[in-house]
Amino acid sequence: MSLRLYFILSQKRQQMEVNLTRLDQDFHFAATGTAGVAVHMDGNPEIGGHNQGARPMEMLLMGLGGCSAIDLIQILKKQRQQIGSIDMKVTADREKVDEYTEFRNINIHFKLGGPLDEEKVHKAIKLSLEKYCSVAMVIYKTSDISYTLELVG
Repeated sequence: MSLRLYFILSQKRQQMEVNLTRLDQDFHFAATGTAGVAVHMDGNPEIGGHNQGARPMEMLLMGLGGCSAIDLIQILKKQRQQIGSIDMKVTADREKVDEYTEFRNINIHFKLGGPLDEEKVHKAIKLSLEKYCSVAMVIYKTSDISYTLELVG
């Protein structure tokens, strides 16, 4: 491989690291990423968890919501839209496949406040979910993602 090709490939790849530390004798973990901020995860009480954190599958939905919200804010700011508030609800259907479950249908309900142009908001959401949101691109491999929009104010 030529040095130039290696340089181009290395520019496209970024390594990411998270660390998990077990906090009890069951399923409670503190996970930290680049910023060093701890996020707690725990298993369902049905398997011995203690409700000390989000479930791992919930974390995926949180990641999808957060990723699309960040994109949405960036796109709307470029369009000179003033966002007053953002509230989101992410819901998903899970389906058992062999010994695990996958998400099949995910819906993100965006509730946005402020003097926003509805057409620009729809365009920004579609750009996020169809082009920019890395989490969505990964989830699309097993799931359909849809959205609903509610503008207030």
